[in-house]
Amino acid sequence: MITISQAVSQILASKPFIQEALTDGIINYSALANFMQPEVEDILKKKVNTGAIVMSIRRYESSKGSELTKKLHKVIKRIGDIIVRSNLIDYTFKNSETLLEKQQKLLKQISKRTDFFYTISQGVYETTFVLGNEIRDEIPLIFEGEKLVTYSSGLSSITIKLPAENTNQPGLYYFIFRYLAWEGVNILDVVSTANEFTLVLDDENIDKAFSVIKRIKNSG
Repeated sequence: MITISQAVSQILASKPFIQEALTDGIINYSALANFMQPEVEDILKKKVNTGAIVMSIRRYESSKGSELTKKLHKVIKRIGDIIVRSNLIDYTFKNSETLLEKQQKLLKQISKRTDFFYTISQGVYETTFVLGNEIRDEIPLIFEGEKLVTYSSGLSSITIKLPAENTNQPGLYYFIFRYLAWEGVNILDVVSTANEFTLVLDDENIDKAFSVIKRIKNSG
C-alpha cells in the first residue's frame, strides 16, 4: 500500500520547478502541503492531514530535493559560447501552398551573403523568419502575395551553446527563462536545435538579458 511519503515523492518528482524552489528555500511548506493535499488524497483514496504532508515534503527535500538543483547547476556550468547579434528583423507569414517556393527563393538570395544570420521556424499555421536587417528591402518582393501576420524590427538575438546532456535534463529551459522573467525581459521568439537555442528580443532588452545569462552561467 502506498504511503503519504511515497505519494508526495511521486508528485514532487513530476514537478522539477517546485523541487528547485524548495531547495532555494522560497516555498512555504504549509502552503505547498495545502496545495498538494487534494492530489495526495486522490492518490491514497483517503483524507490526509496537511501536517503529515509537510513532514513528507521536508523528508523529500532533504533526501532528494537537492538532486535536481545539483544536476541543473552542473549543466548550467557547462554552457558554452554566448553569441549576441543585432540589427535583426522578424516576419511571420501565414502558411500557404506557395510559401515554400518563396522560402526557397529567399534561401537562394541569402546564400550569396557571407556571415548572414537567419532562422526559419515553421508551425502548423504560420512560418516565422528572423533575418539580418540588410535584406529588409528585398522581403516584400520575395514574399509578394503572401499574407503577412506580424512584422518586427529593432531586434537582437542571443544564441546559447548548451552541453550535450541538456536534452536529458528536466527544467533547464525553465531555469533560464525564470531568471529572465524575474528581470522583466520579454522574449519575442525562441529558436532551438539539439544543443543550442536562440532568444530573439527587442534591442532595449539585449543588455539585460546578456547580463542575466552570464550571471546564470557563472553561478553554475
